[in-house]
Amino acid sequence: MPTVRETTYDLLRAWGLTTVFGNPGSNELPFLDGFPADFRYVLGLHEGAVLAMADGYAQAMGRAALVNLHSAAGLGNAMGNLANARASHTPLVVTAGQQARAMIGLGSVLAEPAMTRLPEPQVKWAFEPARAQDVPRALSEAFHLAMLPPAGPVFVSLPLDDWAQDVDADEVAHQAGRRVRAAGAATPDLVAELAGRLQGASAPALVVGPEADDERSFAPVVELAERLQTPVWTAPTPPRCPFPTRHPLWQGVLPPSIAGVSERLAGHDLVLVLGAPVFRYHAYRPGPWLPAGTELVVVGADPGTAARAAFGDAVVADVAAVVGQLLDALPAALARAVVPSREHPAVPAPEAAPVPADAVFAQMARVLPPDVRLVNESTSNTTQFWAHLDLRRPRSLFFPAAGGLGFGVPAAVGVALADPRRPVVAVLGDGALQYGVAGLWTAVQLGLPITFVVLRNGGYGALRSFVAQLGVADAPGLDLPGLDAVQIAAGYGMPGERITSAEQLTTALACTSSLRGPRLLEVPITVETRPLG
Repeated sequence: MPTVRETTYDLLRAWGLTTVFGNPGSNELPFLDGFPADFRYVLGLHEGAVLAMADGYAQAMGRAALVNLHSAAGLGNAMGNLANARASHTPLVVTAGQQARAMIGLGSVLAEPAMTRLPEPQVKWAFEPARAQDVPRALSEAFHLAMLPPAGPVFVSLPLDDWAQDVDADEVAHQAGRRVRAAGAATPDLVAELAGRLQGASAPALVVGPEADDERSFAPVVELAERLQTPVWTAPTPPRCPFPTRHPLWQGVLPPSIAGVSERLAGHDLVLVLGAPVFRYHAYRPGPWLPAGTELVVVGADPGTAARAAFGDAVVADVAAVVGQLLDALPAALARAVVPSREHPAVPAPEAAPVPADAVFAQMARVLPPDVRLVNESTSNTTQFWAHLDLRRPRSLFFPAAGGLGFGVPAAVGVALADPRRPVVAVLGDGALQYGVAGLWTAVQLGLPITFVVLRNGGYGALRSFVAQLGVADAPGLDLPGLDAVQIAAGYGMPGERITSAEQLTTALACTSSLRGPRLLEVPITVETRPLG
């Protein structure tokens, strides 16, 4: 009879989970014993980095990734980035090695009787098989649950002595060939209702979110916006970019506050939200949920966010399917006033560093290749970042959705692994770099074409922006003197360069497409504080 290990590797092959992101410990070694030649093991030096690598990879690929963590402590190390994965609805099968079954209840080292409780509430499902023979079926359930909408991470605890046990072939005979799919189209009556409301609105608007950022939805949503001739906003605090940022209908990102959203949507009688929760606020600026006379309908795959919303109607369905149905139901053109295009600020290139963040992002928009993939973890400069962004393809931008630092560096590694032919640029704060710094080593070892742009402002700039807004004075811990990103990169074997002029920055960015390995650019920037919302 086949063993649990043999059966599991066969299932992983069938699901396309042949890349394993991990940091091994003794509990995981029996799973890794005789690691198959057709599998790839991506080693991270810290479990937080491992989780974010898998997150970036899964988001860029559009399908689940497999994570193998070490015991309860390793799972704990990954929790910050697990929160980001949950907020991004990233499909991850997260596993952790448990002690031998006979040792779990004895208080043994690396044993945790309540292992399944540790990752809650950041996973859709957490499970430890009751017997070794249940491991393959449990992993099958985990894989399908991770992929079903709303996608997200799931967790399975795996005792180390299960892998060598035999499995009855009849128990797992049908697991590899199973397909579990969601059918998310709307009924004809519902499509007719939505199309009628859009046609009857005098000034509709679209708000798009991360569920629209894939190959099935991206172009149809653009076509729908053009058909309706309606302005398009990106939902607040977006983890990805679901609409071309230089399209004349795109108006930018909605502010992350109640009052800010209401102010921005003033004048629109109907707002159709596609693939975003309503809404993910950050700054507390209370006000009316919507302007007077404005109605809202959201279409998305997550029943939880649909039920939780404080206002508007909700349709739980697949965004791409519903958009396709609406395109079939709507006339080819609707007579509406031309939407004014958003102005793109012209920012001159300063002669010497430190430079404003605006100038860095403007130069990136001018110089970077059109197929670049961006990871942004410079949280104090997101407003300026979005003002200059030039992205035209789906799955081209990645951001820590829960706001937890430590995502940027390792997520860039995962994004680059998904398609090494596309250059990756990770924009990082000097403080954010420290949270995921271990990911630099993996980027070097794998020779990935990543440019890490570290914006050095000497502190936690995002927190400085909150100081006045929250009425806080003399808060400690906001300054970060003595950090040298170039020397840090050198310690991991990565070439680095300190940028001192606009000309040097242009030259450095211009060669992004020809990179054969990673590098780090440290750019001193001016200290700026801008309130959120």
